[in-house]
Formats: sequence, structure tokens, C-alpha cells
Amino acid sequence: MTSLEAALERDYGVIADFIRDHARERPTQPALADARQQIDYGELDARMDRVAAALQREGLVPGDAIAICADASVAYATVFLGALRAGIAVAPLAPSSTSASLARMLEDAEARLLFVDDTGTLALGDAGGHLPRIALAGGAVPLVGDWMAPAGAHPAPVAPEPAWPFNIIYSSGTTGEPKGIVQGHGMRWAHVKRGQVYGYGPDTVTLLSTPLYSNTTLVVFFPTLAYGGCVLLMPKFDALGYLELAQRHRVTHTMLVPVQYQRLMAHPEFDRFDLSRFQAKFCTSAPFGAALKADILKRWPGGLIEFYGMTEGGGTCILEAHHHPDKLHTVGQVAPGSDIRLIDEAGREVPAGEAGEVVGHSGGMMNGYHKQPAKTREAEWFAPDGKRFIRTGDIGRFDAEGFLTLFDRKKDMVISGGFNIYPSDLEAVLRRHPEVADASVIGIPSEQWGETPVAFVVMRPGAAASDDELLAWTNAQLGKTQRLAGLRRIDELPRSAIGKVLKRELREAWKR
Repeated sequence: MTSLEAALERDYGVIADFIRDHARERPTQPALADARQQIDYGELDARMDRVAAALQREGLVPGDAIAICADASVAYATVFLGALRAGIAVAPLAPSSTSASLARMLEDAEARLLFVDDTGTLALGDAGGHLPRIALAGGAVPLVGDWMAPAGAHPAPVAPEPAWPFNIIYSSGTTGEPKGIVQGHGMRWAHVKRGQVYGYGPDTVTLLSTPLYSNTTLVVFFPTLAYGGCVLLMPKFDALGYLELAQRHRVTHTMLVPVQYQRLMAHPEFDRFDLSRFQAKFCTSAPFGAALKADILKRWPGGLIEFYGMTEGGGTCILEAHHHPDKLHTVGQVAPGSDIRLIDEAGREVPAGEAGEVVGHSGGMMNGYHKQPAKTREAEWFAPDGKRFIRTGDIGRFDAEGFLTLFDRKKDMVISGGFNIYPSDLEAVLRRHPEVADASVIGIPSEQWGETPVAFVVMRPGAAASDDELLAWTNAQLGKTQRLAGLRRIDELPRSAIGKVLKRELREAWKR
């Protein structure tokens, strides 16, 4: 029995230790690759040691934090993993954030060192100017290769405990100020343990084109390495480039967000690529349309698995779409080890068959929002027996077979004249119009109704319908209380790096 197999029978294992085991057993096995380089497990393990030793040389101790602001790369991943070996938490920051926002993240994380590339340097500007910077790539100094401890260096042994902070992920969702979500080593181990059923192993080749600062990416990145597979990092997604990499490297696993699936399936050359090695395709982070799932099942070999949950943790639903083609409108059933319930506005559980806010509990919950106890309390719900749950802000309903259907974000729900209107229902109608490529609905203030729904639409090339014609067509499909008060065309919906529509930007745009 390997150390990983033994750990999978226990409650906890350390990811960095399994990478060392793979390096001893299969040192030449490919571990990480990007467009510039590929390294095997022997080299990855050695670099992790050099990073960990260098951090200890700099005086960092378990519980301290470093920050990384860069595009995904082998160097990025190596620093992340080396920090974990030293018991150091990692705050991966989004280069798409503003300099002012990045400055607040760095201060909140209490980062001791800042690792950057050219993209991160440009995004940061003067933010974090007081922190020592180490360059992952580019012309800045010192370069990470020069900063690391000498070849052959070994760090002092560290044994991370489940509650120790693993990473601090900054997420404002699609609204508000970023909050630091502290995830422990135990939470990451829960993701590895869950991976037993998805075919991870030494033959796994995982292609990732979402950023390493996103939990979306990390829930597949770490299990791949824990099981001894290879991760291909694609810093910037484009459909044709993705398909070429998938075919060339005989990819078996991937994580994509719905907008990426949409672009891949719409690519005119999709069907000419050999994707027959795929075993598991994962999706999370944003609404995943039933029609798109059906198209993937029809044309792309391998299983399709949708995860529904939050970066904060608190329970997961899983839809194995290839096993349940009649449930594609849902996000699946409650995962083993999770407890998902629905509550009303007063915090009471709703009767079976009724809709309510989704709250969840699992072994993989965040410790809390970093240095924000009040925000942490707002995110929590406690059952009458004291059991702790995390509130999702989503409205959903379970069917008789335990599959969860989501209606919308609680904060995005429009209350017009006392009626609850779910924007996702209206968006689904708009997308049925043959000339509409995409749509998003928001609520705006109304003197008569309190709120009223309006839509932003992306039209297909050559669309002939006028705004008035499209508005009339849509409202004819809707109930009286749901009808749109207005409609605007837009070239592209504003989205986060992981595909979530930024409705706050649409609300600002409507005011202009």
C-alpha cells in the first residue's frame, strides 16, 4: 500500500508529502508543464525544497503568508507548493484587480513576500511597495531561481495540521469588497479524498486554463498532483489553442467554466479534434445551461461532472451529467460528507418541496474570512443543534430524488410589486431567441413597483431584430409580473476571470 492509499483511508494527509513520495518512486514522471518548460517529479520536489528552505532562511514560520500575483506558470506552481511544504499560507492574487484593491489584499493577508511576473508587476503598480519582491519571470530582480536556496538544500521538517491555513483566496464574488477566505489544509485534503472516484492517477494529464488564484482551478490542480499526474498550465484561454493542447498531450482531465465550454463547443473545428482520452471534465463557478451540458455529452467523450459549492466551502452538490442526462437542469445531489439544507428569510428550514436559501456544512469549510469576524458571522447559519453551515446566497429547491435546482442569487432576485422574479428565468427565455447569443437581467429601481427587471443582450452577427421587436417577443413569453421594462444591446457581457457575469457593472452601465 502506498502512502497515499494509506492516507485515503484516514481523515487527513499532507499534499506536499505525496509529491515527495512520487519523486522517490517515479522521479522522471512529468509533473508540471507550461508553454515554456516541463518538469518531472524529481525536479518539482527539489524546487519545492529550495523554496521552502529559502522561506525559512527569510525568517518565515508556519502561519505566515506570502502573496503571488502572476499568470499561471510552472514557476508560480512551484513557489505555491514550496510554501506549503514550509507550512506557509499562500495568498494568490488576481492581476485583473485594481492596484488599490491589490494593496488592500496584501495588507489584509499580512504577506511577508510578494512573487510577481510582468503581468503582476503592471497590475500592482505601487501596491505593496514595502514588500520584498521576487520575480517569477521577466527582467526584474531577484529572479526566483537566484532567490531560492542552493540546489540540494533541504528545509527544516514541518508537519502541517488540518486547521493550519493553506491559502487565502480573495473573493468578492460579483459584488463588493474582496474578502480573504482562509482555507485550511484539511479542506484541501477533502478535495483530494473526493478525487478517488474521478480516475486520478499517474497516467492523468490535466489541462487547466483558469487562473491559479481561483479555487475553481485549485480543486483539480492539487488532486492531480497528489495522485501523481501531470498538470498542463495554459495562462490564457483560447478555444483553438485549448483543443490543440488537449489532442497533442492526450489530456484526460480538465476544469472549465461554462463560458469556456460554450466557446469550445461553438468553435467550427471542434469536431475534428481527437478528445477520446478524456475521462473527466469538470465545471463550476457559474450557471451551466442544460442545453450546453447536453451538447457536451453528445460530442465530447468522457464524463461531465458539475460541482456546485462556494470557495468558502460549506457543502457541495455534484451532478454526474453522463449518468443523469434527465437532470441537466439541476446541479446534482448532495455530495458524500456534505449536508445541504434550505432556509427561509427567518432562518428556519423550509418544508420539503419548497424553495429557500441554500446553506451547507462539510469537512471542507473555510476557517473564516481573514480578520473579518463580522463578515464571517454574516456568512454562517447555525442549525438548532448548533451545527455550523455556510450561507450561499443562492435560492434553490430539491426535487423528490434529491437533485437541487437553482433559481438565482438571493441578492440578484428582483422583487417587483411584491412578486419574486428570478433573472435566470428571464435570461433563459431571451437565449431562446434565434438572434440572441447571450443575455443578463438585472433589477433597477421603480417608483411604481419598487424594482423592475431590465435586460442586456449580446446579439448574434447579422441579427435583424430591433430592440422593440426583441422586447415584445420576450415579454410575450413571460408572465405579466415578469415582463421586462427595458432592453439594451451590449457587445459582450462583463465577466470575471472565471466567467461570472459582473452584474454590478451592468447596474452601473444602466445608470449611464
